[in-house]
Amino acid sequence: MKILILQGPNLNLLGEREPAVYGKDTLDDIHKRIRETFPETGFTFYQSNHEGALIDKLHEVRKTHQGAVFNPGAYTHYSVALRDAVASIQIPVIEVHLSNIFAREEFRKHSVLTPACKGMICGLGAEGYILAVRALQAIIHK
Repeated sequence: MKILILQGPNLNLLGEREPAVYGKDTLDDIHKRIRETFPETGFTFYQSNHEGALIDKLHEVRKTHQGAVFNPGAYTHYSVALRDAVASIQIPVIEVHLSNIFAREEFRKHSVLTPACKGMICGLGAEGYILAVRALQAIIHK
């Protein structure tokens, strides 16, 4: 089984960017925990601050991976292009957010991507990624 862990803009600054909101774990810490929790699963980890690069990665893995966990960052709230990419690849995608987007600023309370995803996990910090991988495994094995 191969799963893409896709990270959007500014997530490369985890651990130093607003730790009260996003936690103290770095992106490398999160990826290491995922690998350690699921040693039998193959992962591709990718982060970009560029919308087109995220779209290209989704297109690239559509035939080689069985699912994706995607934290689209700020693109969550307005990127129809990413939403369309998720809808077009026909592998299950779980949307993840470290913070609870529904308990934050008004503009963060809406995700244009969620309707194209199998599900969404938010507000559970780095644990959300672990739960998303477990959910994907269950969906894929069904």
